Amino acid sequence: MLNSDSGVVNAALSWVGLGPVNWLTSPDWSLWSVTIANIWIGIPFNLVVLYSGLQAIPSAVYEAAALDGAGGWQRFWRVTFPLLRPVSAITVLLGLVYTLKVFDIIWIMTKGGPSGSSGTFATWSYRLGFGNLVPSFGPGAAVGNLLILMALAFGLVYIRVQRRQAAA
Repeated sequence: MLNSDSGVVNAALSWVGLGPVNWLTSPDWSLWSVTIANIWIGIPFNLVVLYSGLQAIPSAVYEAAALDGAGGWQRFWRVTFPLLRPVSAITVLLGLVYTLKVFDIIWIMTKGGPSGSSGTFATWSYRLGFGNLVPSFGPGAAVGNLLILMALAFGLVYIRVQRRQAAA
């Protein structure tokens, strides 16, 4: 889809009158390309989790809000959105942790290049551990431990925010 010469996205851009974009070979666009692909892959999982959260909201709450005179937008902002907050928070946390560790999409699309412009801790760790003629497992493992620490930090922030919301 993002091939510079024969990709669907560049064909659509040419119909609109915009020039072709080197999605995977330009340092300016490679990270955007990988980010868009990661979001595209994550949408189904996130929608299933959010839909299950919507299914858990009792219909009696909506009926009570309608009887109190709440319109559609008011029901969304004052009923759905607050009751969906815990589910959306866990969805964001899982998305952040997945995005931190994503390796396959980046490696398949750009191998972390060009010039390291789409490189992450995961690709850096792989390059250190397995990418050289003489593997450097120690530095690769150290970078992997940084990944674990970042995921742990996000998890701790999530727990802290949830505890504050539960106390309020």
